[in-house]
Amino acid sequence: MEQRQDAIAERHRIARRIFDAAVDRAHPRSWLAAHLPPPPPQGRLILLAAGKAAGSMTQLAEAHYLDTLKLSPERFLGHAVARHGYEAQTRHIPMLAAGHPVPDEGSIASATRALELAASATADDLVLVLLSGGGSANWVAPAGALALAEKQAVNKALLRSGAPIGEMNIVRKRLSRIKGGRLALAAAPGRLLTLAVSDVPHDDPAAIASGPTVPDPSTMADARAIVARYGLSLPPAALALLADDASETPKPGDPAFTGSEYRIVARPADAIAAAVKAAAQAGYEPIDLGPDLEGEARDVAAAQAARAKELKAAGRRAALISGGELTVTIAGNGRGGPNQEFALALALALAGEPGIVALSGDTDGTDGGGGEATDPAGAVIDETTLARARSLGLFPAQSLAQNDSTGFFSALGDLLQTGPTLTNVNDCRVILIDPRSDS
Repeated sequence: MEQRQDAIAERHRIARRIFDAAVDRAHPRSWLAAHLPPPPPQGRLILLAAGKAAGSMTQLAEAHYLDTLKLSPERFLGHAVARHGYEAQTRHIPMLAAGHPVPDEGSIASATRALELAASATADDLVLVLLSGGGSANWVAPAGALALAEKQAVNKALLRSGAPIGEMNIVRKRLSRIKGGRLALAAAPGRLLTLAVSDVPHDDPAAIASGPTVPDPSTMADARAIVARYGLSLPPAALALLADDASETPKPGDPAFTGSEYRIVARPADAIAAAVKAAAQAGYEPIDLGPDLEGEARDVAAAQAARAKELKAAGRRAALISGGELTVTIAGNGRGGPNQEFALALALALAGEPGIVALSGDTDGTDGGGGEATDPAGAVIDETTLARARSLGLFPAQSLAQNDSTGFFSALGDLLQTGPTLTNVNDCRVILIDPRSDS
């Protein structure tokens, strides 16, 4: 028994090392400096940063421009915002904290300041936008008569709907003065460069932080169809905006994008590749399921559990690795997130299968939760998960039905707690399969 427990504990450590390799590859210290542009010859460098990586990116940009390039501070200005707990200690660029996933007053103040700075740009200036996931909630500028409380109600309705992030953002863009390319409109005639960290499947620039600096290919009809499809109950001010064709976003070909450039500088695929390499170094055959998985968390868990059992039956010591962003359709009143729900559904589907350990976590360090920096990143399971739960009087299927994966894993002590990672390239799931359960 002791040997078995030691083997399980070692697999836990390996799974965490693989996950950490993905997060390390995604951190801006690994890549940002190589992408930072030279400052403009005469004008100002206006830095605008938003999202979960905004703090780390702003710190690195400050060091690059002020220390390495010796740019005069008078020519370097801007504003940065990240979710509460993700802000960094900047020394020149002011930084605020804002709500996520539900926006707050910090979101309003930050979007207002970003729009003001962008609108001040002249043809001699360079507007450098450092963008990452979470920017949708961190930059909120309600359109029309929409108030903050109503915008919060919209976000909550979208989060509970089970809609993929791309569809959520299609709706959000019609309710905003900054999303869907409108920050680019404000920045013209200044030159605009966006360096983005992708947290969305297929790295769609229009979906990353709701695409504030790129033309929006989606339509008002798309937004209305999404509201109808999910039966969303929205405030009257939001419905009025969605009914008004004047709320449409700028499209490809708009002159505002003529002087604009957009580069994705970190992708989920980069992090998954690092995880694959770490799994191979640990002696596992890596099986890369891709960085762009989508779908209901419990359905994906059932499919991956079946794949893991097949690999074990074939005698393969393997690591199933996948990224992407899963969804949870909320039917209960518990606490959790897609990674924790995936882990709980996976444990039920594996039914105590020996020799399998799995970790599912969000590379940003928080999975669902209440918007606190202390929220868990995900959870870990193994062959003992269900038995230990029963010994504590827990009912896994009931916890899953109530969407209470946080409560379940908290009681077991199996939450993945990383704290804020200051980056965000979506989820990383690792399933380790050892054909010999005592190996």
